[in-house]
Formats: sequence, C-alpha cells, structure tokens
Amino acid sequence: MNDLPYVTLSCCVSLDGYLDTARPPKLALSNDADFDRVDEVRAQNDVILVGARTVRRDDPRLLVRSSERQDRREAAGRSRTPWKATVTVSGDLDPSARFFTLGDTTKLVYSPRRAADGLRRRLGDLATVVALDDDVRMVDLLGDLGARGVQRLMVEGGGTTLTEFLAAELVDELQVAIAPFFVGDPAAPRFVGPADFPWTSDRRARLAEARPIGDVVLLRYALSGRFVESP
Repeated sequence: MNDLPYVTLSCCVSLDGYLDTARPPKLALSNDADFDRVDEVRAQNDVILVGARTVRRDDPRLLVRSSERQDRREAAGRSRTPWKATVTVSGDLDPSARFFTLGDTTKLVYSPRRAADGLRRRLGDLATVVALDDDVRMVDLLGDLGARGVQRLMVEGGGTTLTEFLAAELVDELQVAIAPFFVGDPAAPRFVGPADFPWTSDRRARLAEARPIGDVVLLRYALSGRFVESP
C-alpha cells in the first residue's frame, strides 16, 4: 500500500451499528462538536469519497464548511475544499445532485468500463468519469488517485463502500463515532455488511484513541503500519 494514498475511513454509527434510518430524512447521528471535528479531517485530506448510493440517498455536499479551513487550504496552494469522488456500478447518478453542482473543485466518478460512456454523456463537464475494469476494485481506484498525485483519501460511506475498503485491507485509519442511541430497524443501512474481514478475534485491530466528544465517543483504530498518530 505504500504507493497508494493514505486512507482514512470515517463514519458515525448508532449503538446498534446503524448509519441511518430506513427512510428520509437523513438521521443526524453525531453532534455539533463532532461535525466540526469531521470538517477538520476533511480539510486535511485531498479527496472525499462516498459510494453512489450515498449520493442518491443523502445528496451530500462533501465540502469543507469552515471558511478558516478553506483559507488555510488555499494559502497552502490547494483547492479550498477537497476533490470529490464516487464509485458506481450501475451508472445511476443524477447530474443535479449536490455532489456535482456544489463546490469549485474536481469531481471524479469511477465506474465499470461498460458504464463509462453513458456516464460521460449524462454528466458532461460536471465530472471526470474514470473507467475501471468491469470488476470494479477499490485498489484500482486508489491506484488511479495515486497517479493523480492524491496523498490522502477520506472515505465517508455508505456501508457497501466501507465494507469493500475494509475487506480489501485498504484502510490505514478507521474513525468511528458512536452515537448514544439505538436505531433498531433491520431495514436501515448498517456500518458494514457481511465480508471476510482481515481483523478477527485472532488479529485484533489496534485502538489508537478513545475520546468523548460531548455525548458521542470517537474511536480511532490503526489498521496499517502507515497510521499517523496525530494527523
């Protein structure tokens, strides 16, 4: 992984491991102080990535919100907010989504080769469509980002995308905020789905930090030898 971007996986989950409820609107799991922490993590990264289902379901902006942090990035010769990236197998993406319409920054869409031409016609100059093999692998996506000079990637969801990165052992740092309530709906999206994960009872992930932030708790896990103690 040494030639690939450093990957931080970030999410907030309920006490029973859910990312959201089954129906709109989007559930606010975290609190204002933790949202501000996440904004700082975003500002430290070169690219923010979510899966296409999250783009469709949540219509996220994926922007650095603090103008002070934007100014700091600009002073360092970077875009005011990180690039955005998403990955889709079906090619089902709406050009009017805020992923595409908000933020003066590069937008990348990764897709199987078979879906790439249709996406280019639909999205036009709103995003750069990158065709991967028809068997889309996150390691190939990371390889393309690395070739574009990306050093740090933040992955924010959803559950399918988080599962794929973790199962492929491509995550350097896992940040999970735990909200102080339950969702209890089996139809709601979970943190991860079934997979053959590298970390088991025989290979335990290293807990690097546990920190209360108001009524949530942040857990940071070091999942590779590249883990940075103080980003």
